Amino acid sequence: MGRSRWLALTVLCAAMMMIILDGTIVTVALPTIQRDLRFSPAGLAWVVNAYLIAFGGLLLLAGRLGDLIGGKRVFVAGLVAFTVASLVCGLADSQAMLIAARFVQGAGGATASAVSLGMIVRLFPEPPEQAKALGIYSFTGAGGASVGLVLGGVLTQALNWHWIFFVNVPLGLVAAVAGWYVLADAPGLGLRAGADGLGAVLVTGGLMTGVYTIVETTSYGWGAVRTVVGFVVAVLLLALFVVRQALARTPLLPLRLLRPRNVWGANVVQLLTVAAAFGFQVLIPQYMQRVLGYGAAAAGVAMLPAAVMIGLISAGLSARLIGRFGLRLMLAAGLAPIAAGFVLLLRLPVHGSYVAYLLPTMLLVGGFGVAFPAIITLAMSGASGSDAGVASGLANTTQQVGAALGVAVLTTLAAARYGHLVAAGRTTGEALTGGYHVAFGVSAGLTVAALVIALMVLRPSGASAASVASPAAEPALAEHGKHV
Repeated sequence: MGRSRWLALTVLCAAMMMIILDGTIVTVALPTIQRDLRFSPAGLAWVVNAYLIAFGGLLLLAGRLGDLIGGKRVFVAGLVAFTVASLVCGLADSQAMLIAARFVQGAGGATASAVSLGMIVRLFPEPPEQAKALGIYSFTGAGGASVGLVLGGVLTQALNWHWIFFVNVPLGLVAAVAGWYVLADAPGLGLRAGADGLGAVLVTGGLMTGVYTIVETTSYGWGAVRTVVGFVVAVLLLALFVVRQALARTPLLPLRLLRPRNVWGANVVQLLTVAAAFGFQVLIPQYMQRVLGYGAAAAGVAMLPAAVMIGLISAGLSARLIGRFGLRLMLAAGLAPIAAGFVLLLRLPVHGSYVAYLLPTMLLVGGFGVAFPAIITLAMSGASGSDAGVASGLANTTQQVGAALGVAVLTTLAAARYGHLVAAGRTTGEALTGGYHVAFGVSAGLTVAALVIALMVLRPSGASAASVASPAAEPALAEHGKHV
């Protein structure tokens, strides 16, 4: 049983690495895609936005489906959809074909990702093993991000951008087949036990509308009528969803999951932290390419120290540190150097050396290696065995909304500052750098806000700091763990 559990974790982590890899590999190739398919700047954003909208909008529904019909079925179905869509992306010869395939790719990625954390919770109900498993899971995320940055630049320069999608096909097929044979076929609760169709429509519509509105602010601004209307519609749909969950006999998202302050606090902290992190991940390569003159492959390699630090800490140290010092303390210890690293970026010059101005931040953001496992553990702390899938979907939804929010807010602020400085007569390099300064200042502020919330809202977890479930939930998790 022990070996099979770790083999199952390997499959889950490999699939997650592939999905995360896809996000970063596309970022590096965007300029080439724009030239080849003749995208306008606004149209090019949809290569990323179509994926984010589908991913962020479907996570919660996919997580609940995992509880109802079984995590294995949902996981494999998501991987198959993601793999087929990747093939279509690689074959795309038009803007519409690529954007449509990216939407399906996001839906498949959401379906597979939404149940992964819940399956890990069931596989490893004991706190020490669970902390180690979540550390490995975080490590694969950092690995996927780093591999994507380097591989995207290399494939784009050596072959063409189509190969950044083709690389997913063999990986996805292997992961889907391995998942079908390695993951145990745990029975779900059945659709009758919680198929809240109206709730699913409300939350999916609300999340998709919200994410769509966020990403469209890069084109229309935050004060535009369509932006305000979009947010009003999204809030209304989500408010109706909350009312529905309070009244439904079998809710899609049991509101009891959000009652523990560690759960909702961790999700808020995660949203702010991911927003800052994703903005860093998108804007730093742009600074290196547009200001310092790096090529795509060189920019990807230059991002490696950050990913390596995150990976080493998350896989090698996070479980032991969390087990010894507790979740809240180690979350704060991870967030503090990240905030300091973003503050250092405020001194970026137009002509600066990598070692003096970028490498220190690359090392400091290694704090994500302990911060993210702690956040994930806290975010899953209210899940019982029957709710693990939806809790996983909620945690992943927070991540995706945070990513969309970070990209939209930070790129919009950077672009606005750039335009102002160009109008004032500054050179292109000076204007771009000034815009990045504003964005990184906001990133530092978001991280500090996350740190304050972590210290003021989250409670110490007690002696067993790494536990994901409450004591009452542990027997249920242990029982479900036997069948995963």
